[in-house]
Amino acid sequence: MEKLALFGGERTVKDAPMELFSWPIITEEDEAAALDVIRNNKFSGYDITQKFEEEFAAWQGRKYAVAYCNGTAALTASMFAIGLSMGDEIICTTKTYWASVSQSLTFGATPVFCNIDEHLSMDPDDIERCITPKTKAIMVVHYLAYPCDMDRIMEIANRHNLIVMEDVSHAQGGLYKGKKLGTFGQIAAMSLMSTKSFAAGELGIVVCDDKKLFERVTAFGHYDRNTSKYITESEDLFPFFSIPLGGIKGRANQLCTAMARVQLKYYDERCAEIRRAMNYFWDLLDGLPGIRAIRVDESTGSNMAGWYMPHGIYKAEELGGLSVRRFCEAVSAEGGMIWDGANRCLHTHPLFHDYDYFGVGKPTRIAFSNRDAREDDKLLDRSTEITCFSVPWFKHYDKEWIERFAASIRKVIENYDQLLEGDAKKAQGGRWYGQTNED
Repeated sequence: MEKLALFGGERTVKDAPMELFSWPIITEEDEAAALDVIRNNKFSGYDITQKFEEEFAAWQGRKYAVAYCNGTAALTASMFAIGLSMGDEIICTTKTYWASVSQSLTFGATPVFCNIDEHLSMDPDDIERCITPKTKAIMVVHYLAYPCDMDRIMEIANRHNLIVMEDVSHAQGGLYKGKKLGTFGQIAAMSLMSTKSFAAGELGIVVCDDKKLFERVTAFGHYDRNTSKYITESEDLFPFFSIPLGGIKGRANQLCTAMARVQLKYYDERCAEIRRAMNYFWDLLDGLPGIRAIRVDESTGSNMAGWYMPHGIYKAEELGGLSVRRFCEAVSAEGGMIWDGANRCLHTHPLFHDYDYFGVGKPTRIAFSNRDAREDDKLLDRSTEITCFSVPWFKHYDKEWIERFAASIRKVIENYDQLLEGDAKKAQGGRWYGQTNED
């Protein structure tokens, strides 16, 4: 038995170099691009942004790309592009960040939530339960960089004549069976904000192949591109030139798109090193009780891009019922840099049960629907029962330090019985990102 650091034992990880985790990688090339924008007051133009859009579309393998000021705006514009409107339903996994689907309420649409599988990914087995005659689209979220089962999802969508939208905010550049995420559905959108694996300040982008979708995305939040120069095929939009149809200004700051152009040049090779590091980390822990890696088998041609916010699944029953919170507390005391939980399951938030956005005296989620989708939420208990925890997100392959961090988890698992007596909290739900003491 080895004494855990939580009880006065020696820490496993000490003075780890923070460059292991520092992101994004900023070089003189990034700085020069940013300074050009600053010195020439190019913040609000389109010249740099359009170059980035062209480069990103080519890299993504799609015909069109439209940059937005952030990922939420990009996802909102994509909903407008497909014509999401009052009475429509949109299916989304419950375990995701709110910006994947909550703005559908502003269109008067109804989000319908489906369960997650053992990888916290959209469960194809639960999708058809969610489909009704009012279903218009499926919002596929490649959550925590894990690629969804796109073969099955596309087969279901095609059989029911549904639009597939992809939220690639966690998985830019990732692959599913050799094909890039964001190229399966009719339209895809993603955040490129400062904490993402593709990090470019505060930025979002939409990609598609259909010209009319592209024009609607552009017209939604780009008033000075909602003109005859850009909108040429969507005749129904012609009378509304010069004003953004969403009533918002979604233009990207060119400080961000200048940085994004540089980041794009090196993104794939940097992600390859992240994958090498993260796979090595999980290889060291393979077979230990109580934990399972959330990762794909890369021999299938799939990968996890930049492995955004890596997590594992926690199995309390394999460690004597030890709560995930107590487990993470012990690993953190060893210097292991982990915490419990992930995004809150959206179906548990009052916004989707009680919020009246339009002030019509009825919760917006059901205000324009002919059924109460909230009743379906009773079938989502499985999603709240899956427990997870974060692990260090290595940006560089440093064998020695990766081994030390893995050893901190191994030490706790091998000595978990020391933690049982003081484990007052047995609840396994874990916390979620953004939780406060008032939640």
